[in-house]
Amino acid sequence: MTHHTMNCRRTQFKHAKGFSLFEVLIALVIASVGLLGVAKLQALTYASTGTASLRSLMTIEGASLSALMRANRGFWASPINNSTNSIIIDGTTITANGALSSAAMSDGYCDQGANAPCIPSDMAASDLQTWADAVIAMFPNLQPQTTISCPANVPVVCTVTMQWTEKVVSIDKTHGSVATVNMQAPQYVFTVEP
Repeated sequence: MTHHTMNCRRTQFKHAKGFSLFEVLIALVIASVGLLGVAKLQALTYASTGTASLRSLMTIEGASLSALMRANRGFWASPINNSTNSIIIDGTTITANGALSSAAMSDGYCDQGANAPCIPSDMAASDLQTWADAVIAMFPNLQPQTTISCPANVPVVCTVTMQWTEKVVSIDKTHGSVATVNMQAPQYVFTVEP
């Protein structure tokens, strides 16, 4: 090999195009940080989807209760049956301050062949117990509580407040973007005019 050939090869290596090992490592670090951010965002999105699904199901259960109340206008639309006292459903325990028959507060009390035909107050008690049992069966760990307030006005307009506990995943910016799980007690409030 001549001296001229060796100088040409050195010049080729000096001007060679490509990436150094250091540049490749920096690119890998940047890509890794980006992928970790995407993974955290996906986990937060998955948790939020679960919360939205839960709230949608609670809304459907509220619509179910509303339909039961409208179906029994003999009890719910009567100002005599509704006082300033509230009916509280805590899990499967119903506190009605004497407005409902405690004997009728069993699942399926007014079903055909049992104690049918029922008077409106027994039907309301049976409906509420059946509804409460269904909510607990669907959401056993949420500690649902429902309050029904029907002032003795004409027309009767009942306010229903549903409350439950749920886990919420959030990103805490004060601790360097650490994902934490907190408990919340959301409420769903609606009115029913039976």
